[in-house]
Amino acid sequence: PVVDRAGYAKMRHPASRFALTGVFVAKTPGGDVRVAATGASENGVMRVPAIEAALKANWSPGAIDGVPISADGMLADIHGSPAYRANLVKVMAQRAVTAAG
Repeated sequence: PVVDRAGYAKMRHPASRFALTGVFVAKTPGGDVRVAATGASENGVMRVPAIEAALKANWSPGAIDGVPISADGMLADIHGSPAYRANLVKVMAQRAVTAAG
């Protein structure tokens, strides 16, 4: 469906400049929200239902503050631990919402 608002934010990998973690947020005119993260999960691109629910109730960066993101299944390497990447999902989601307006 056509979206009413959409935004993307990424933390750039220090060497390649690709997304260490990137998050896309979208809100439809009907109020449905979709959130997808890349670069964080061991399984590739992932949806983030907890952030979707928070943003559906209140479309603002602050709505994401209290949302817990589990580090289980997150990637780990010299550039970031699973806990770091879980936190990046929240931070990049907040920045993407800001970008979307």
